[in-house]
Amino acid sequence: MSSEWTYLQDDILKLKEERRAILLSHNYQRDEVQEIADFVGDSLELSRTASTIDCEVIVFAGVQFMAESASVLCPDKTVLIPEIDAGCPMAEMIRVSAPRDEIATFPGFENPPPYIFPREFTLRDIKAENPGVPVVAYVNTTADVKAESDICCTSANVVKVIESLPDEKVICIPDRNLSMWAQRNSNKQVIAWDGYCHVHERAQPDDIKKAREHHPKALVMAHPECRLDVLERADHVTSTSGMLRFAKASSEKEFIVGTELGLMYRLRKENPDKTFFPLREDMICPSMKLTTLESVARALKENTYVVKVSDTIRQSAKKALDRMLGIP
Repeated sequence: MSSEWTYLQDDILKLKEERRAILLSHNYQRDEVQEIADFVGDSLELSRTASTIDCEVIVFAGVQFMAESASVLCPDKTVLIPEIDAGCPMAEMIRVSAPRDEIATFPGFENPPPYIFPREFTLRDIKAENPGVPVVAYVNTTADVKAESDICCTSANVVKVIESLPDEKVICIPDRNLSMWAQRNSNKQVIAWDGYCHVHERAQPDDIKKAREHHPKALVMAHPECRLDVLERADHVTSTSGMLRFAKASSEKEFIVGTELGLMYRLRKENPDKTFFPLREDMICPSMKLTTLESVARALKENTYVVKVSDTIRQSAKKALDRMLGIP
């Protein structure tokens, strides 16, 4: 570790103490950010953890929708996101009602994907076409989308959430791959939104074939944001937290990891006797890598950037989150 990193880490520790702050890091963040964090995990478990901690400031090393979720669940705390441009392309693929005809670009991409959001693709439009059908919103959505939905889900509990509803048909937003995986494992009819995670979408069935050829003893773990034809070829399909649990509990010693490369840090740290190989070397989210030790320190010094969800949206979004959390 460089002396500069050590200096910044010491600086961050002092600033956290002065401001009664905690640092939350998503599993996909840079190694050095995960190392200095108070808690590392997926977006929802981090927000839930924050709501139980006695602190005044939450610094969320992640992307915008994650900081919003923390604001929804922790309205009395100051929530900071170190990099204001850290957005989630998939979360931006859906809008409640406002038209968005321009091409969306996301900082950190050398070649920004040309996602187009025409007027006809809004959440309220699809709800109008399917009156009375409940909306299941992935936690990887903005607060206003959650507020317009009936219940939230995670990549780990999407099937359980769908099965908890009395309706035979549900609208699942915004990840088409997660929706197709849920449809495959549920008796309900799932109406899918045409959104996706560009990191997981790039994984192909041939990648699994090649990975198994190079590492024949390794088990393949895949995130349900991957394409269905990839998930069907994996040994275990689960969330990032699920991968951590599975790898730790398994007697196997080698694993192929089908998710963003940031998870490799925790997998290797928590399982020093096991070996992990990426499914693809390019499964990297530029937005997740925007946060640095420098920007964390700046956030604590300058109070940048505050994320605050309005009370109207917060109350409705919290209902959707609470309904999910209330499922046994």
